[in-house]
Amino acid sequence: MARRAEARTGGRAGAWQWSRTAHTRRVLLESAREVFAENGFADAAVADMVERAGSSVGSLYHHFGGKTELFLALWENQQAADEEQAAGAVAQARADGEQDPLELFVAGARAFLDGSWQRRDVSLLLLTGDGPPGFDALRRRRSREWVRRNSVLLQAGDSALERLTVSVLTAIIGEARREIVAADSRGEADRLIEAAVGLIRRLGR
Repeated sequence: MARRAEARTGGRAGAWQWSRTAHTRRVLLESAREVFAENGFADAAVADMVERAGSSVGSLYHHFGGKTELFLALWENQQAADEEQAAGAVAQARADGEQDPLELFVAGARAFLDGSWQRRDVSLLLLTGDGPPGFDALRRRRSREWVRRNSVLLQAGDSALERLTVSVLTAIIGEARREIVAADSRGEADRLIEAAVGLIRRLGR
């Protein structure tokens, strides 16, 4: 009985420790997001991040390894949120009976661009080009993967024209995002989203 009680207590302690660790990481990421958004990557100071987080430099390095890893963690979180929002919109459109590949693509693009406005502080930071060494190469690899996924969604063939079309439609989303995150208002962002959707529909047909 004593061993079982100790096991139960240990389980609660383990869960508490995990929760505390997750909370610490979340607070450090939020503080890093604010500091990066205000100062860019190069001028962001670890000391400012830990001060806002109410943490320590040792804790930051323990959880993330340094400023570069924090930046990349923010980028990965943004990528995951963008992909989840777009995939959810495509799934909902399918559930509503939409079968046209281009309209499914439009649903995903609209959700992606809407998410770019919602998370515009991080989006703007990631589009400035001010990142750690090697970040541009990482972003290019992710862009190629994005084109590949869009090709599958659009059911594109392997001809040069179809490959070009998918690349152009993907580029429209990317360029629209740059304008949307710099928009002065939600209304302006919405107009840019609709303009991008119109371009996609015209070129996609």
